[in-house]
Amino acid sequence: MGCYDCCMKCLGGVPYCSLVATLLCFSGIALFCGCGHQALTETERLIERYFARNLQDYSTLAYLIQYFQYVIYFLASFFFLYCIVLLAEGFYTTSATKQTFGEFRSTLCGRCLSSTFILITYLLVVVWLLVFAFSALPVYFFYNMDTTCHTITVLTESPASINQLCIDARQYGLLPWNALPGKACGMTLSTVCTTREFRLTYDLYIATFAGAGITLLALIHCCLQLAVRQVDLKEERRQEKDQRKSYELYGRLQKDIGGTMRSPYAPHIISDSLPPD
Repeated sequence: MGCYDCCMKCLGGVPYCSLVATLLCFSGIALFCGCGHQALTETERLIERYFARNLQDYSTLAYLIQYFQYVIYFLASFFFLYCIVLLAEGFYTTSATKQTFGEFRSTLCGRCLSSTFILITYLLVVVWLLVFAFSALPVYFFYNMDTTCHTITVLTESPASINQLCIDARQYGLLPWNALPGKACGMTLSTVCTTREFRLTYDLYIATFAGAGITLLALIHCCLQLAVRQVDLKEERRQEKDQRKSYELYGRLQKDIGGTMRSPYAPHIISDSLPPD
């Protein structure tokens, strides 16, 4: 029975909401960073083989891809450490809420730290909204490309109209306007859409977009959970203050009457009111 009580006490101190948010954040960041890094590499190969002939045409794009890959390394390291810190803070505040009057009583430093985490997580939510929107752009580009290829497949009987269907990488800012050829049209575009590079890159960008959405959901969940926990701690402190005031009032009443509190009725009145044996 003692082991059972110990296990139940340990399980009762686990911050399940924070644990779920941490696992969501880990999975979302892993999906975003891993698939995003590989998708950028495949994009460079795709542009190099089918949309640009000279190295100078896509040198700026290659530099930006390398820069974003370094940003992905930083994001993976930062969120790994930040999620661990948030989980540790969740364990502390859960114990503080359940044992307000024990050794885990919340302090001013702890409350300031929790407020700081709320502010940082809120800022991360705002920033990650932009990342989520930005990660949708390559999905939109490859979706348009895949839709055009599907249209070309349907219109294979009229070559004249097929050659008018093109995807221009320069319109999306991937290449400068003087890049050659810069676009793929007709059957050339249809051939590009059937290659392994296109399908793999398209799927990787979809997974990257999904990872960004999972991370955004996890950050919003963390922010709400931290805010709710802060409200709970404030309510616990208010109840503690009210109880302390009642104790102080009780002590003053005892001091005013000179010791133990007594009944306001005289002893003989109480004896007369009792029924005879």
